Amino acid sequence: MNLRENWRIIMLAVFVLASTFALFGPATAPDAGANNSSSYGAATGPTNLQFGLELAGGSRIRAPLVGTTAEELDIGQGQRATIRQTVGEQLDVSTGDVSVVLNTGSGDAVEVLTENVSQQRFRAALTEAGLDGEAASIRSGVTAQTRQQTVETITAKINRGGLSGGQVATQRSATGEQYVVVDVPNANTTEVLNLIGDEGEVTIVATRPVEADNGTVYRNQTVLTNRQLENSQIGIAQTNDAGEPYVPITLTEDAARNYSQDLVDLGFTSSEATGPQSCRYRQSPENPGYCLYTTVDGEVVYAAGLDPGLAEDIESGNFLTAPSFIMLTRSTDEAQRLQVNLRAGALPTRLAVENGTVLFLQQSLGDRFKWQALLTGLIAWLAVSGSVFLRYRNPRVALPMLATAAAEVYLLLGFAAAIGLPLNLSYIAGFIAVIGTGVDDLLIIADEILNEGEIATGRVFQNRFRKAFWVIGAAAVTTIIAMSPLAFLSLGDLQGFAIVTIVGVLIGVLVTRPAYGDVLRNLMLDRSGD
Repeated sequence: MNLRENWRIIMLAVFVLASTFALFGPATAPDAGANNSSSYGAATGPTNLQFGLELAGGSRIRAPLVGTTAEELDIGQGQRATIRQTVGEQLDVSTGDVSVVLNTGSGDAVEVLTENVSQQRFRAALTEAGLDGEAASIRSGVTAQTRQQTVETITAKINRGGLSGGQVATQRSATGEQYVVVDVPNANTTEVLNLIGDEGEVTIVATRPVEADNGTVYRNQTVLTNRQLENSQIGIAQTNDAGEPYVPITLTEDAARNYSQDLVDLGFTSSEATGPQSCRYRQSPENPGYCLYTTVDGEVVYAAGLDPGLAEDIESGNFLTAPSFIMLTRSTDEAQRLQVNLRAGALPTRLAVENGTVLFLQQSLGDRFKWQALLTGLIAWLAVSGSVFLRYRNPRVALPMLATAAAEVYLLLGFAAAIGLPLNLSYIAGFIAVIGTGVDDLLIIADEILNEGEIATGRVFQNRFRKAFWVIGAAAVTTIIAMSPLAFLSLGDLQGFAIVTIVGVLIGVLVTRPAYGDVLRNLMLDRSGD
């Protein structure tokens, strides 16, 4: 074989070997710490192919995000803190539930990430904050930036919560509503909802008695939150010698300084505020004494006084050199939940699951879909094979054509395995479409070359092949242009179909069609010389 003339065949062989390695070689596990908007599917069986919900079974949650957004505002860079505080006060919500987002594509925006926000009160609050509330465009929902942050946080929660194979994305309905879609193969709905159903806001709240005119009252102050712990080291949930579950924490320098200073200012390092007797929350929640509450979404998961040894380290300054402590919980499940929320961070707002849909697909049904999809693909290939043989009645033309079409699907499978694409039924539909369009292009090549008379020289063959390639190249560009909107818009299953079709067309035009041309040239020129 002349390597220079048949380099396209060699390139196809190299791609087939690469696909074989991607399909059957050592699998590379995805980075559990990566906050990717599209996560890896669940790899099962003898190959590295990974399957999504429809082919593996599992849970799908599709829900909007809670919030109300005012857009088309003009906000200065230095106004953000003032706007958040004023809007929060006017609407009686926490400042943390008010978000200011600049340059959204519809001007600047203010989000209120709570439920039941009156548009009239929202406009009044914006006006009070120095903005043009009457000119603002107010709608239900959140900004694209908040949706993306939610996708990244949920992905991190899934990866770090022991539910492998999750895929999180945004989706827009036909009527314009925006949803977050969470697919987790091989997981039941309860597991997924427990992991992502709440915001996951973790706080340490210091409560202490304060003398007032009407007697002793209690004051609460938050001393640590998820956001302050973003760059801290969060350990693995474990159990101490006394059988108490806990999560070890090592703070950053800034977080340690602020945390220790707050505890000193609030009097938590004094002798009366330390030790097991200082916190009476379990015995008397109304009169708890000096307590540090660990809360998740406002629910107290543990309450205790400050350890005397830790208080001494804070007073002496030793805590700043080794800023480590533990967060105790009441159960192992709470400790694991606490660990996930601390590592992944809190969601910017809650998923309104009650306004969405929850689907659970049994694994046995997913396995049945796999075999049906395989059978459908095989039937499609056999049907095409029969049509090709009936048309040409020449194995020298038909067999390379069918082998090339099969190689194209094989390369697509290798591509899916290499990038960790979780295959669903829409992707399988794309594979079947690639079989049809691929063979169609090969038929154009064969007809153009064989129906123009005898092939005397390689130059004649190249001229005919080039003419056919212009036709299939133009068809490929048309297909890519037609599928591009479906691939880039969040249209659910249509997106997967479009992606596979586009990749299949590119593989065909760049790899398999030219290789088939070289194979056909060798066979036809050999036959001409017989």
